[in-house]
Amino acid sequence: MIYLIHENNNALKVLNSEFVEVPFSIDASITKTLFKIAEAFPNDTIIWCHQTYQAFINSSVLNAIFHHQNILASYSVSHKYYIPDSIGYIDQSVFLNVKKDVTYPTWLMSSDVGGVSTGLLNSVAKSLNHTDAFEYFLNSLAKAGMIQGVFCYSEPALLNQNVQPIVETKQASNIQLFKFVKEHYKWVWVYMLAFCFAIYERKLKIIPLINTFFQKRLLLSLKEFDYQSKNIVVTKKEIDVIIPTIGRTTYLHDVLKDLATQSVLPKNVIIIEQNPLPDSVSELDFITTENWPFNIKHTFTNQTGVCNARNLALNQIESEWVFLNDDDNRFNKNLIESVFKTINKFDVLAITTAYLQENESLLFTKMHQTGIFGSGNSFVKASCLKNIRFDMALEFGYGEDFDFGMQLRNEGVDVVYCPYIRITHLKAPFGGFRTEVKQLWDNNAVQPKPSPTIMYTFLKHYTKKQLLNYKLVLFLRLIKKESIFNYWSFYKNFQKKWQASIFWAKKL
Repeated sequence: MIYLIHENNNALKVLNSEFVEVPFSIDASITKTLFKIAEAFPNDTIIWCHQTYQAFINSSVLNAIFHHQNILASYSVSHKYYIPDSIGYIDQSVFLNVKKDVTYPTWLMSSDVGGVSTGLLNSVAKSLNHTDAFEYFLNSLAKAGMIQGVFCYSEPALLNQNVQPIVETKQASNIQLFKFVKEHYKWVWVYMLAFCFAIYERKLKIIPLINTFFQKRLLLSLKEFDYQSKNIVVTKKEIDVIIPTIGRTTYLHDVLKDLATQSVLPKNVIIIEQNPLPDSVSELDFITTENWPFNIKHTFTNQTGVCNARNLALNQIESEWVFLNDDDNRFNKNLIESVFKTINKFDVLAITTAYLQENESLLFTKMHQTGIFGSGNSFVKASCLKNIRFDMALEFGYGEDFDFGMQLRNEGVDVVYCPYIRITHLKAPFGGFRTEVKQLWDNNAVQPKPSPTIMYTFLKHYTKKQLLNYKLVLFLRLIKKESIFNYWSFYKNFQKKWQASIFWAKKL
């Protein structure tokens, strides 16, 4: 472990793992010094820290935090970041609204304290600008690296006590912000950012916008490491599978057959069968008439809804791990074994697999932190689910998967997408909503837009500026279908529908 201590945007000293200063040719630039250290010590980890917080570094947990080479973590004591919250005008990802007291996935980095492997730095040395200001460089590395498989976190455990903010966090100027957007997003978002400033803050950002004409998109070349996490997260290869089902007996039987041939068998398969008809009985006779190499827990209920069904199943789990499955999935015999190997390799607590329909192409090919969560294709450590359930306010609506994933992240559980573990989703044409569901707002003269359940999740998990961005993008997408002579009327109706959505979302 090597420590780089800095202050006032200057590198001050380099310390060894015993916090003893070592002779090293320090450049005034923190960024340049970081790369010089990485070149001199290619198989180590660098911890940077502002001199003010040096005494609070929690050295006892650093090996556990940086347990493989692709981890980049930092912590902002003030809970403010170099990239201002106006980035929410063009970024709707889950990585912006950082939960401060848990390990939270985010590309927002801080110079207060943090760390990165020298191997990772050396692998990107030719892709990044060594003359960038330190804060800009850290955020650039994280933003460009996250989709390439760099695991980026806000990590409060880097400091060993609740330190009060002493150092002021300097935020990017408008020119730096627009430059960052041009380098890390599609070019159209620079204009959207300027538009949002004009619409919502009544500020014209002409000079920062013009300055981006000379900027290019950053292309990060990242070496793929063959590494193994130092941490152990699978102590028992025991897993329970939960499956909600309604009217899909043939498909469900195929799923059970796939589970029965697994090289690592599940301990329990928890089936929640739904049928809204009052005098109905179970259609799943094969549960008892056939022999299965695992225990089947079967619950029959007249109450429909996937949120309720999955919650009933979650209340019955016994094993160390949980597979949130669906009743129209297909997968190979090595699915569970591959998941356990991946979990141990990367030390992750929640994995969402590739989930393709037949003949559908894979878009993302690298394992990375993700903003999605699939309730039909995810594996989670059971201990992480003690305080988490599907939100019943979203029953028969949209967004329950997204909300569940956000609950995990807010508990300090990162959700990782794994493209090389694949489940085929057959998208069975029947099942689902078997009876007409009446929503609270169905009879209103003004129908809400977007769906109140979508608005509910946005109000619950997104920043204010992200919500404004969503509103503007939705407006622009819908107005394209309108005649230019109808724009004013459309605008007034859109505002009414938006306010109705907020009203019912708060009711939910």
